[in-house]
Amino acid sequence: MACNKDHSNIQHIMCSLPFDQGGLGRHKCAACAYEKGYQDGFNHVETINLSQILNELDESQAQAQRHKSPHAAYAKGYLDGITDSY
Repeated sequence: MACNKDHSNIQHIMCSLPFDQGGLGRHKCAACAYEKGYQDGFNHVETINLSQILNELDESQAQAQRHKSPHAAYAKGYLDGITDSY
């Protein structure tokens, strides 16, 4: 399924992520990965199954998240969420 969410508020973050066009994260929405990571970090989720998370993401070829690493996006979101939770 294609991502139709409005990620305009985090496009500046997408620009800083590395490119990735291979593996499990291929064409997955890096913006959704960031938002999921942020939510998990903010809630201090301690058990993470990244393969499952990536499998559940919608695909995206849009905007600044095009070909960006969903792995890095999730990790960045998790860090930002943890930081903001304090």
